[in-house]
Amino acid sequence: MIKKRSLGNIVGVILTLFVALTVVIPILWLLVSSFKTDVGVIQYPPKFFPVEWTLNQFKYVTKSIPIFDMTKNTVIFAGAVTVLSVFFDSMAGYAFARMNFRGSGVIFSIILLTMMVPFQIIMTPLYIEVYKLNLLDTYLGLILPRATSAFGIYMMRSFFAGLPKSIEESGRIDGMGEFRIYWSLMLPLCKPAIASLGIFHFMNNWNDLLYPLMMTSSADKRTLSAGLAVLVGNKVIKYGPTLAATLISLAPLLILYIFCQKYFVEGIATAGMKE
Repeated sequence: MIKKRSLGNIVGVILTLFVALTVVIPILWLLVSSFKTDVGVIQYPPKFFPVEWTLNQFKYVTKSIPIFDMTKNTVIFAGAVTVLSVFFDSMAGYAFARMNFRGSGVIFSIILLTMMVPFQIIMTPLYIEVYKLNLLDTYLGLILPRATSAFGIYMMRSFFAGLPKSIEESGRIDGMGEFRIYWSLMLPLCKPAIASLGIFHFMNNWNDLLYPLMMTSSADKRTLSAGLAVLVGNKVIKYGPTLAATLISLAPLLILYIFCQKYFVEGIATAGMKE
């Protein structure tokens, strides 16, 4: 029995290392290739480490597109959407999970049905709506349509539904209102779920291409994904600068995940806990 368990552990370690290498090696290749020359990027057979280290790819990116302004726009867009979405999703999730009101089941079902509608179907009506409100090519026009999400409401409802009822009952005995119970008693217990949802929203909006590209028309409001699409172009692809720009775009997400991964894992692990 001990030998079988040891063999199983060895196989598990080998599989884990294999999966880790398949994830890490492309990132390392991206990192190293960003410092290669144009010839070093496309040479065959390829070499992992560059023969000559250079910063020319990053210099080309900064001259071709306003990469730092686009980074600022992406931080504002993704950060504001994350904060608003987490706040409104948690409020709606609490209402559907802990409050009984007429039509709650029907409304929640309609919200879930919206998850089945592809964005490509609603993009034209959404564009017309934002245009009528005169919000195209503005931060407000980028942020408002993403201020809440059906997935976030569903996730927070599931988490709130698993919390003990005694918590809110104790709050009502103390004379707390519904919002005070939500804000002071229930929300602090949902930190893992909030962190997981925040990471999901931030990564989703940081990497989004179609939506920011549709809602912006000037370089002053373009996000990193839209800027990368412009850099790649239609006919000629400069692989070195594209890799450098991709590294700049990817770095904040890697840093965010490194510092928040324990909350992300904890949120997944505790999402199904019941009283």
